[in-house]
Amino acid sequence: MWEATPGETRSIKGETFEFCHILSGLIELTPEGGEPVVYKAGDSFVMKPGFVGVWKTIETVRKIYVTVS
Repeated sequence: MWEATPGETRSIKGETFEFCHILSGLIELTPEGGEPVVYKAGDSFVMKPGFVGVWKTIETVRKIYVTVS
């Protein structure tokens, strides 16, 4: 499990997939050169290898996640 308070960080995925399931909170994920996507409690998504973008925590977020090489 992972938790973060509001803020913004640049996200760079190496060679791993990351499955995320949002338990609480609100985030905005913006791929480089792409449009922002908002995820909230109950949403799941996968960040693929090579992803580069901005992870913005809008409301304190808690997630469970799994990474796979």
